[in-house]
Amino acid sequence: MNLPNILTLSRIIMIPVFVVIFYLPVEWSYLVSAGIFALAGVTDWLDGYLARKLDQSTPFGAFLDPVADKLMVAVALAVLIEEHAALLLTIPATVIIGREIVISALREWMAEMGSRASVAVSYIGKIKTTAQMAAIVGLLAFPPGVLGSNVAIALLYIAAGLTLWSMGLYLKAAWADLFPAK
Repeated sequence: MNLPNILTLSRIIMIPVFVVIFYLPVEWSYLVSAGIFALAGVTDWLDGYLARKLDQSTPFGAFLDPVADKLMVAVALAVLIEEHAALLLTIPATVIIGREIVISALREWMAEMGSRASVAVSYIGKIKTTAQMAAIVGLLAFPPGVLGSNVAIALLYIAAGLTLWSMGLYLKAAWADLFPAK
């Protein structure tokens, strides 16, 4: 166990805390849950940075980091979908969650094929993640209908568009392995 892995595990531990605080019947619950989600986003960046900087990358960390990220994002989007009950939010959230499932399965399958490098994280994926995290923090922090919430919805649509684009890039990179010529 090292510091990057502890940070990754902390994101998983933050999930039930995030959910409980989000649903507390107090005025500050949304703002605090937004802060918890933002902290999780910072630990996502920090654990990767420290793993590289301190040369503490481990197979466990490589497995757990994307799992922690996807769990946190999926749970946050799920509570937002439930809370807002709006098609405008549900469409991009569903695209994002669906893409994460497809790409996770693709990466697992490609790893079994020995071609995991062909579905490595792309630059578009990093931009998508940044837009997605900012959108979720905004949606958690601001009530529907205010400027901050509207900006967050726009960012979520940008993230969903980048999600589809990056998924296309991943599928294109894996195409030859998915459908080998006979």
